[in-house]
Amino acid sequence: MEDAVMVELAFTRTASEFACSHEYDFFAVYDGHGGSQVANACRERMHLIVAEEVARRWPMIESEFGCWENTMVESFRRLDAEVGANKEPIQYDRIEPDFRETVGSTALTVVVGKKRIIVANCGVSRAVLSRGGTTVALSSDHKPNRPDEMQRIEAAGGKVIESDGYRVWGVLNNSRSIGDHKLKAYVICEPEVTITERVLEDEFLILASDGLWDVISNEMACYIVRSCLLAGPTPTDVASLLAKIAMSRGSRDNISVIVVQLSTAMQS
Repeated sequence: MEDAVMVELAFTRTASEFACSHEYDFFAVYDGHGGSQVANACRERMHLIVAEEVARRWPMIESEFGCWENTMVESFRRLDAEVGANKEPIQYDRIEPDFRETVGSTALTVVVGKKRIIVANCGVSRAVLSRGGTTVALSSDHKPNRPDEMQRIEAAGGKVIESDGYRVWGVLNNSRSIGDHKLKAYVICEPEVTITERVLEDEFLILASDGLWDVISNEMACYIVRSCLLAGPTPTDVASLLAKIAMSRGSRDNISVIVVQLSTAMQS
């Protein structure tokens, strides 16, 4: 199992020596590849780094959306630098270098406050919101064949090769990640950040690695979770059920799922 997850409630109070006057909860899914080292480093360090960056920008971060984006981008960059510390630059003398030993992890983080939901995504894990029964995608997958991602990779001198799906240099099936220092010229660590204002109709969030989304649509996942939460099971129980359904549908990848209940109206 190369995936890792993290749930840290009130993380800006508990994870930083600088207390913020507002509480935020932190949720994350890290889908490792080539080994579990980077995913584990993300689990241990990301929420701490984000808490430090939030504290450094307080109180401006509460009033300016751009501060949240800068906070998350800088946090991902810091963690990627930590992971890549002491790595020697790789020199390649072949047209198509050997990237088979690359080690990295996708990173999907969600910060939930009383007013906003901040999603930072780097890779092919995904966050989905159920709002009054309507499914709202809060992140976009970073796949190598996504037109803007392919253009960026090729502009950097890389190649997207079809080999059991589209992959960077025929190896990696996501175009952004933490780690993967051998591919760093093409596989960047910068996350895409979305900031969503919370409304009363917000019911729950689903965070999951692509092992779930490969076989279950956003809409179907939200339907299952909504039906279950209204019937009584806990978010943890429902997350386990989603993983079991994905396995029964033939998912071949690791499956990590977090369900975050936002509305007390869905409690039985």
